[in-house]
Amino acid sequence: MFTLRWSILILLSFISVKSQQIDWNKINSNNILNVIAIQNPDPVSSYSNILQVGSNNHAELSINANTDIGVRQVGDYNTLYFVNSFTDAETKTAISSQGNNNIIDVTGSNSISDGMQINVKGDNKTIFVRNY
Repeated sequence: MFTLRWSILILLSFISVKSQQIDWNKINSNNILNVIAIQNPDPVSSYSNILQVGSNNHAELSINANTDIGVRQVGDYNTLYFVNSFTDAETKTAISSQGNNNIIDVTGSNSISDGMQINVKGDNKTIFVRNY
């Protein structure tokens, strides 16, 4: 419960800019990344949002300054490795993991992976993505 409260506090700090325009009763785990994205006042700047709900989740990101990434991990013992710091290219990615003991490992980025969305539902899944 403490982790959920902490995640909500962090989330609220991201959304405080335009909170008067948000119908809080309509926010759920399916649309929270979109809500956070519309709060970004400067569409040119990059951002990273990580929302983890559960126990023992881990996200390790090595990203360049032009990376827009939204990560949502719901469940326990989920792990994300995301590395695209080898390039200066702009990258937009959304990764969602819902379940327990999932591993997502993404290395590199290119024009094919720009705009990539990864949605994992279930338990004990492993996804490897290599972009060279």
